[in-house]
Amino acid sequence: MADIILNVEVRERTGTGSARATRREGLVPGVLYGGSKDPVAIAVRANEFRKALYTGKLLGHLVTLKHGSETQPVIAKVVDMHPVTDEPVHFDLYRVDEHQTIKIAVPVHFKNHEASPGLKKGGTLNVVRHEVELACPADAIPEELVFDLTGLEIGDTIRIGSFDLPKGVQPAMERDFVVATVAGSAAGASEAAEEGAEAEAEA
Repeated sequence: MADIILNVEVRERTGTGSARATRREGLVPGVLYGGSKDPVAIAVRANEFRKALYTGKLLGHLVTLKHGSETQPVIAKVVDMHPVTDEPVHFDLYRVDEHQTIKIAVPVHFKNHEASPGLKKGGTLNVVRHEVELACPADAIPEELVFDLTGLEIGDTIRIGSFDLPKGVQPAMERDFVVATVAGSAAGASEAAEEGAEAEAEA
């Protein structure tokens, strides 16, 4: 099961006023969605929620929601932060089965920039998608996708099919879409941006 356990309380009321009152009591308000059940207004102690959030293993990961003696595997997909204090002010959780296949966005990162001949020649890495949506088991969500830029030349295109995905993990879209390109000019960057826009439109 998940490493993180969130002890929740059920909120009797919903709405902006209720959320403010919840925060005044030292709790972070949230909503539990998904499955065959209705949404439930919940709250977690602010210090406990912050601790879970700052581990980096809350958002986009399988966590355990606990209410009394009952537990439920959930995915935390959204956490709203205060624009000034940067404190969590609201969150959304989604019910899942532990081994259920879900669709979730995972960040994309690139390594070995210095080993790319194209980048050494002055080329630019144009990232079309900073995250990609994957279909994967709820208990096996990748932390990130990492692509090795070693050997890439100007004009090379990095597509989702170029990534070595973990077992059981697939792109949510069947199309072999562009994730990034190595461009050698402003024109190349413009073309990459246009292709990215077209990909988003098709999605």
